[in-house]
Amino acid sequence: MTTLQSAPTIPLGHASTPGLAIPQIGFGVWEVPDATVDAAFGQALEVGYRHIDTARIYGNEEGVGRVLARDDVDRDDVFVTTKVWNDDHDNVPAAFDASMQRLGIDVLDLYLIHWPAPAQDSYVDAWKAMLELQREGRVRSVGVCNFQVPHLQRLLDETGVLPSVNQVELSPYLQQRELRAFHADHGIVTEAWSPLAVRAGLLEDPVVTRIAEQHDVTPAQLVLRWHLELGNVVLTRSVTPSRIAENFDVFGLTLGADDLEALATLDRGTRTGPDPDTFG
Repeated sequence: MTTLQSAPTIPLGHASTPGLAIPQIGFGVWEVPDATVDAAFGQALEVGYRHIDTARIYGNEEGVGRVLARDDVDRDDVFVTTKVWNDDHDNVPAAFDASMQRLGIDVLDLYLIHWPAPAQDSYVDAWKAMLELQREGRVRSVGVCNFQVPHLQRLLDETGVLPSVNQVELSPYLQQRELRAFHADHGIVTEAWSPLAVRAGLLEDPVVTRIAEQHDVTPAQLVLRWHLELGNVVLTRSVTPSRIAENFDVFGLTLGADDLEALATLDRGTRTGPDPDTFG
């Protein structure tokens, strides 16, 4: 397989600037220390990634900003996402300003509510503040993370506007069929975090390793390709240059119907992260 230097994009609707599209493979920096982000993000840009996903709670927005400020980086060529944390649901404008200062940019591409934190009962007010930021032109698109169908339905019922994106834990072990069907019916882009379910052992699963061997790719490449063929946006994460490049080298692979059927049988409902109905 030969690495292509650009990823396909998916149009964003709802609370988005008309014509905005998101690259289908993004580079995530969760658990990447601020001091390490420069090298990892810089390597990702060299490989061809044009989509960076960070968050206030990750503590590395400044590192992302240092890379975006480099003379050899075209800010307009990089899709930038960050997120508002649970303790800022009632303080979204100030949280946004602080993130923008750390990132060192004037306009953000995508701003997400990180968790619904339903026990706080403040995500609807946070969503209204996000929509105002988008109307003001300070962010091109707004969305959410880890929202379940009832959370999304409540946003629609109380504001009339759905998110452009819902970033959720999703892998062959946690296929989120009901949620993805809601997204498809309502024009919400599905974005997958923890797409490889490494902590659940997905990459050692016999079905995954068998199909990967048949296609002469790594298990990680196989699973990332599965996401793309489902139409998901997928976030990869690594600080190892060879792995960063490997994760992007998935555009020369096509999965057959038998492959997709076999992978569909792996759904266990297994989460490696918190339950959105109780977290926060």
